[in-house]
Amino acid sequence: MNYSERVWQHLDQYLSNKGSLTEAMRYSVLSAGKRFRPILTYTVADTFGAKLDLADSSACAVEMIHAYSLIHDDLPAMDDDDMRHNQPACHKCFGEAQAILAGDGLQALAFEVLANDQKLSTQSRVDALKVLTYSAFEMAEGQSIDLNSTGKSISIETLKSMHQKKTGALLDCSVQLGALVAFCNDADTQVLKRFSAHIGLAYQIQDDVLDVLTPEELLGKKQNSDAKKKKPTYPSLLGLEASKTEYRRLYQLALKDLDGLSVDAKKLRTLTEYLQSRQF
Repeated sequence: MNYSERVWQHLDQYLSNKGSLTEAMRYSVLSAGKRFRPILTYTVADTFGAKLDLADSSACAVEMIHAYSLIHDDLPAMDDDDMRHNQPACHKCFGEAQAILAGDGLQALAFEVLANDQKLSTQSRVDALKVLTYSAFEMAEGQSIDLNSTGKSISIETLKSMHQKKTGALLDCSVQLGALVAFCNDADTQVLKRFSAHIGLAYQIQDDVLDVLTPEELLGKKQNSDAKKKKPTYPSLLGLEASKTEYRRLYQLALKDLDGLSVDAKKLRTLTEYLQSRQF
């Protein structure tokens, strides 16, 4: 079983019976997403030799936070997107009120899943919850900056900060959670922090580029939606070719970071190279 299948099975179990919100939550979480964040958590844990069952709750929690953020991002009051993963957005199927509640429910469930994982020590659960709560807030703040910047001229540094919060924080969380369950030492943890900072920014700049270049049927949502909404992006500030150069540079820095780990980073290296070559 690969990482994606593993987290899907556990998410399926966690979402098996959640009352009136079950259908909307399952629709959003179990759809055809990339599941990159939980895959990253598993890959870090596996790289350091941790048993994967210790990473299951972390992988599910970070995917639930990500799914809730997408449900809310798609709402008319925010990014106003009708499609997600080549299917109607949650609010288009279940209405805005149920979509908001499904997102709220997923956020709460993420913390419940981590808090109740008896396979982890009390201290490990507390540490994991601290990481997740901080990252969830940073992500929300990044979205706030994004919405407040729409149609405005901002600096590249402001855009970088926004990306680091909106996208980078949860990617960093995914890495940190994998490191926590694997009991990484301080030196390796610091290397992973640099690695996650580089891939977090690279991933979002790449998303900005793919929004311009990728056809809708592959992208899973409307093409060039950022420009139509007058959102500040790396291509709009630096140009398309410079943006490509920048995210490729950041991925290369991330790969170089992995040289500093005390263990064989082959799996993380393969994942990073895959991300750099992705088309959606």
